[in-house]
Amino acid sequence: MDREQVLHQLEHLYALQPERLSKQVRIEQALRSAITQQWPVGLRLPSHRVLAQKLGVARQTLALAIGTLLEEGLLKTAHGQGTWTSKPSLAANSPTQNRPLSKRAQKVLQGLGASLIQSGAFVPGIPDIAQFPMRKWRQLYASVTVPQNALLLSYSTGGYGPLKRAIRDFLERWRNIRCDTDQIIITDGTHNGLELCAMALADVGDTVAMESPCYWGARNVFTATGMNVEMLPWHPDHGHTLSASLAPVQLAYLTGSHHYPLSVPTCLHDKQRLCDTLAPTYIIEDDYEFNRNDHSNLLFDPESGHHLLAGSFSKMMFPGLRLGYLVVPRQLSGPMNRLRSELFREGRMLDQAVLAQFIFDGDLDAWCRRIQRDYLGRQQVMHDQLRALPFVKRISPPSSAISLCIEFASHINDVQLAQALLKEHLIVRPLSPVCAEHDPRSGLVMGVGMLSGETLAREAQRLRRCLENLLR
Repeated sequence: MDREQVLHQLEHLYALQPERLSKQVRIEQALRSAITQQWPVGLRLPSHRVLAQKLGVARQTLALAIGTLLEEGLLKTAHGQGTWTSKPSLAANSPTQNRPLSKRAQKVLQGLGASLIQSGAFVPGIPDIAQFPMRKWRQLYASVTVPQNALLLSYSTGGYGPLKRAIRDFLERWRNIRCDTDQIIITDGTHNGLELCAMALADVGDTVAMESPCYWGARNVFTATGMNVEMLPWHPDHGHTLSASLAPVQLAYLTGSHHYPLSVPTCLHDKQRLCDTLAPTYIIEDDYEFNRNDHSNLLFDPESGHHLLAGSFSKMMFPGLRLGYLVVPRQLSGPMNRLRSELFREGRMLDQAVLAQFIFDGDLDAWCRRIQRDYLGRQQVMHDQLRALPFVKRISPPSSAISLCIEFASHINDVQLAQALLKEHLIVRPLSPVCAEHDPRSGLVMGVGMLSGETLAREAQRLRRCLENLLR
């Protein structure tokens, strides 16, 4: 491959990146796609000066992007020898090394996990970070970082009190949940909250029942903590399919009011019937996505002794925040708070203080109202483009969620579809890997958080055309 081909391909990939991303991120994404999908290992890149000139960016911007790829192991450099492509060695991550990983870790890594690509057209699970009011967020950091607030640099044993009160009031406004502040546990995101639940409420080998299709992250957490995961298919039109040989259930993990990844409203009656049949010791609902009017789909009861609710601000605001909460029964609040302190040593007091003020000032409510209206419009654009595709069984109705799901006839290989779309720089997730073995559903899960306006309309049309060709 000659220099002109390299420059042409990189320029093309750079042009495909959303313009609202910074130039550095666009370069990183373009280089990452080229190295992993098009360029051979050991390909020497043109000089930084030539690359920067071709892309129309400053050399410092290019250097920062190159530095990121060097850290990821996708590029290598040596003084006086230039920069060339590399790929991280699979052997370095193999569980069959001299010191193999645990069986639980191997099982997690064999399944669907977090994608290395966390931005791009239709990547699911990522909210709109470009429009988030970052200026106000920075101002709040400046306001709380003053000498008299030196305690914010300490451990946050039990969580930051004002943030707990802010979450309590937010839950009453948006979820019609009236709970005590003591019932709220601050977590480092939903995964951390689920890990705490598994450690506090179950032992290794206990059974957790999950719906199929499921949220892959929750399945990985429960697998990593040594639980036996049983997946029960749920269909919006006729409820759950139960297993006759199901072992006693310690935990039941359910989606809150809006199912992920199917992206349809959940059914309170279906969840109640499932729990009546399984009689789990504890019921955890993950309030992954919601709007102000769908709280009637929640099974959660703050007065119950065996209901827990998990929530995260990462999907509402921005993924890097990594703050969430659990609402737990009163008798579990003290022990679970102490266990969290012993296992994870809470911190992040500055982040918690800023988030508390952001909620108290009404900014979170305003942001949720605004962005959910935007998501609804974006989903309508996607729905109009995709509903007439061949072999489509169901497409989730437009909603204020950041994700949508399109289901195909069961003979369609959704994994191959997702891989083919990746080559076109369209980032989606296949549905089948998060379904039970006896659940033959096929489909694609995609997001609307990264694209808007004319860019969304153009990319949605391109996605439709690609899928039409692939499905033929």
